[in-house]
Amino acid sequence: MSKAANKKFKIKKGDQVVVIRGADKNAQGEVKGIIREKDRVVVEGVNIVKKHVKPTNNDPGGIKEQEAPIHVSNVMLLDPKSGDPTRVGFRDEDGKIVRYSKKSGNTIS
Repeated sequence: MSKAANKKFKIKKGDQVVVIRGADKNAQGEVKGIIREKDRVVVEGVNIVKKHVKPTNNDPGGIKEQEAPIHVSNVMLLDPKSGDPTRVGFRDEDGKIVRYSKKSGNTIS
């Protein structure tokens, strides 16, 4: 098992995040995927790049737009209840490790 497989990310697929650095600063979106080996996340509607796609039998090809991954340190989780950007912590509740908002103290699912 590689080191990357054991990494604990504070952001999960489906979380709402806000970009805090880069060209798409202040953009919000949902996490579509996580690339643990490279410490990157793919956020819906953020970091759009153009990709040249070769035609196949099913696809006409051409220039397509898609989301490119951005580094996990450039995004911040939005608190589900208040909608504010927040840091994330881990704590033990009833023998289970859960994420919580450091700003409000609310548990994050």
